[in-house]
Amino acid sequence: MTQPTGKAVRIDAWLWAVRIFKTRSLAAEAVRAGHVRIDGKAVKPAAQIVPGETVRVWKDHREYILEVTATVQKRVGAPVARTCYIDKSPPPPPRELFAAPPVRDRGAGRPTKKERREIDRLMGRRR
Repeated sequence: MTQPTGKAVRIDAWLWAVRIFKTRSLAAEAVRAGHVRIDGKAVKPAAQIVPGETVRVWKDHREYILEVTATVQKRVGAPVARTCYIDKSPPPPPRELFAAPPVRDRGAGRPTKKERREIDRLMGRRR
């Protein structure tokens, strides 16, 4: 079994190993897209990470702030993965804030011009 160490490890491999991303290629893609920052700097997938650094990850419309406490190169189980970082992320917003979108009655036909303008205004589209 792979034990957590203090050696430098590639950021894409570490994100995959501690189960932030499902595959290493998804982790590398996120790093290349600029969704991962180490101590505030955008990096490449081959960037090395060591314990003590702060990693910010933008994933699923949410920011994760992780302080690295240990590094691993191979994927580990969830209980071991949680010991490799300290999660300092803000809590997700409450679900009540997301109201259900308005629903038109079935068979109501096409929206009128006034209804269309209201829908466009609601969706943030301006004409």
